[in-house]
Amino acid sequence: MVKFLTSNYTIWGLLLIISFGWGSSPVGIRVALREGLGPLTVASGSALVAAVAIVILTGGLHRGKLLGPLEWRVGAVLSILAILLPYQTRNVALDNASAGFVALVSALIPLGTAVVAHFMLSSERLKAPILLGLMLGLGGVAVLLLGGDSGIAEGGNPPLAGVFALISVIAVSFAAVYAKRYAGRYSVLAVTAVQLAVGGAGLALLALFFEGIPDSLSTTGGLSVAYVGLMGNLIPLALYFVLIRHVTVTYSSITAYIVPFVAVYGGVLILDEQIQPGIVVGGVLVLLGLVVTDLVRIRSARRQAAA
Repeated sequence: MVKFLTSNYTIWGLLLIISFGWGSSPVGIRVALREGLGPLTVASGSALVAAVAIVILTGGLHRGKLLGPLEWRVGAVLSILAILLPYQTRNVALDNASAGFVALVSALIPLGTAVVAHFMLSSERLKAPILLGLMLGLGGVAVLLLGGDSGIAEGGNPPLAGVFALISVIAVSFAAVYAKRYAGRYSVLAVTAVQLAVGGAGLALLALFFEGIPDSLSTTGGLSVAYVGLMGNLIPLALYFVLIRHVTVTYSSITAYIVPFVAVYGGVLILDEQIQPGIVVGGVLVLLGLVVTDLVRIRSARRQAAA
């Protein structure tokens, strides 16, 4: 695998696949929502599709016992923080704003993770440049929430979409820090399988209670849910775990810049969404916040490598 990833063309290919998968996921969700499926139904369906796929993959790659007490515990916690909460809140946000709008708010996840890590990990403290990046990012979100531009022609609700998207960001940030506390002590495949299966089952129960069984499922709706589960969740996540083991932080952070553009232009091309002034200004501020944060991370990584 190391030799496989020594080619810059291969690395950039993986980066583009990951970015395309994550960036097109909100577009796929909005397609399924337009087909009449509820936010919880789409969330549970995509999670369960990904869970089935990774269980099959895990069984094919490993015949030994992978699920121990730690995998169950970490997977159960992540099923809430990384699946149950963010999947449903993100999909509610996408029911009220464009794919690009929600993707730009979701781009705050690295900044949110840095803030949570400051309080939960003694080795990772906030620095002044990261605080500056956080302020820029939050300023961008404020513009998105208050600017009145949802990116969709009718039925949009930017404040509601922004609040639910921020809840998703906070949940994923806590999930990332929690997973990092136990990094290297558990099987990534096993934990991912547990969190998707348990989280997907929980979402399915919520979907049945609040939305009921869909009266009908169109081919487009079903394919959209399957696409989000596989291409929007499982495949980019698996490739990202492979990538970060063999490349520098500079490479791995590039996806944060590509994903919003894929979501924005994918929504415009496929769903006739709009690039409105509030989204442009808010997006620029969010991306500036990411740039400041990444510069700090890159310098820190270089100092550690030199030491």
